[in-house]
Amino acid sequence: MIGFFKPAAHKTRLPEQDIDPVYKKLRWQIFLSIFVGYAGYYLVRKNFSLAMPYLIEEQGFTKGELGFALSAVSIAYGLSKFLMGNVSDRSNPRYFLMTGLLLSSLVMFIFGFVPWATQSIAIIFLLLFINGWVQGMGWPACGRTIVHWYSGNERGQVVSVWNIAHNVGGGLIGPLFILGMAWFNDWHSAFYVPATFAALIAGFVFLTLRDTPQSCGLPPIEEHRNDYPLDYEEKHEQELSAKEIFVTYVLNNKLLWFIAIANAFVYLIRYGVLDWAPTYLSEVKDFSFEHSSWAYFLYEWAGIPGTLLCGYISDKWFKGRRSPAAILYMVLVLIAVLVYWFNPAGNPSVDMAALMAIGFLIYGPVMLIGLYALELVPKKAAGTAAGLTGLFGYLGGAVIANIALGFTVDYFGWNGGFILLTGGCICAIVLIGFTVKHEIAHLKSKETSSVS
Repeated sequence: MIGFFKPAAHKTRLPEQDIDPVYKKLRWQIFLSIFVGYAGYYLVRKNFSLAMPYLIEEQGFTKGELGFALSAVSIAYGLSKFLMGNVSDRSNPRYFLMTGLLLSSLVMFIFGFVPWATQSIAIIFLLLFINGWVQGMGWPACGRTIVHWYSGNERGQVVSVWNIAHNVGGGLIGPLFILGMAWFNDWHSAFYVPATFAALIAGFVFLTLRDTPQSCGLPPIEEHRNDYPLDYEEKHEQELSAKEIFVTYVLNNKLLWFIAIANAFVYLIRYGVLDWAPTYLSEVKDFSFEHSSWAYFLYEWAGIPGTLLCGYISDKWFKGRRSPAAILYMVLVLIAVLVYWFNPAGNPSVDMAALMAIGFLIYGPVMLIGLYALELVPKKAAGTAAGLTGLFGYLGGAVIANIALGFTVDYFGWNGGFILLTGGCICAIVLIGFTVKHEIAHLKSKETSSVS
């Protein structure tokens, strides 16, 4: 990698007595940077869902048309998370993370202030595609940062805490929309108010984020904490070529492919419920825009304790195995989706509870699959591995949630849409179940390799 994104050079190691205090300070600073930074990405990712009821009413767009336009984010993000993940593995996350967030904010400002931006499905699709692509610069940069600054036996809890950043950011879109409507009485504020905060956060990332420990005069985290993976090698500290990352560590990794396919169905539920909640609640359950916005908020923020609990269950109950915890959560998601579906109009508290339950549960499997991908490859290939699971999640899951669900509801009503979501829950459970024996075999092979 050359130019602006080039990884920071290694510095001469600090004196021994300075290493521990500097490490402690920087780890807190860097975690705060990627947490706030990734929350900022979600301030400018799903704004369009809150604007869809107004576009249906004022512009006359159908749900299928808007679902098609919304799919642009998922298509672009899935491709970008994989391809830009490889670029991220060879870049300085300080600049990579900041640049993606600034560009995403710019797209939202265009939606908010340029009249023609919301008058054509083709233009909406193009702008959402651009936004989805630059959004793909967020997760890989954070993943690269995590695997360089946190070692294996603490990474599960660290990732589970960091992963709630998208719940924090995504959940704040609803209250910010309510605030924008109160200030400006303009539904376009769903775009430009969050974008303002996201741009400020990009500046915060620039001031606080750093590249690898070695670029700060510190030893690798494995050495510092005496916590080496079973298959750790010195060459894992060396930058890898794009070919090495793709061919050697990602495309030939069978277990990575298993969890990637399972991720498609997890994302179908995640975005099938989230993206269509404002429209469904408005049309079927007679929710006002304020109530729909708060429901959106509660869905996202319920994922915070759910994700933390899932990380704990995976680490403590299942001794670091990810698939059993994911299966447990997906079974409960299925039950919550059925309650959300069959609850009749006139019981808004049940709808809110069902949405909160789905939000509480669905982000656990999302987090575990991302974490699992990081653990299956050397840290210099972490962004690409996570990108592969994201590719399947967004192209295979979120696109179906946007396009197929939109047209399904147009032709078969909301019952047809919920049949699709229910089938996705069942497929996710079955596919994650297929990974259980492979996960055990993978752990045993690493242990055998370490002993030999």
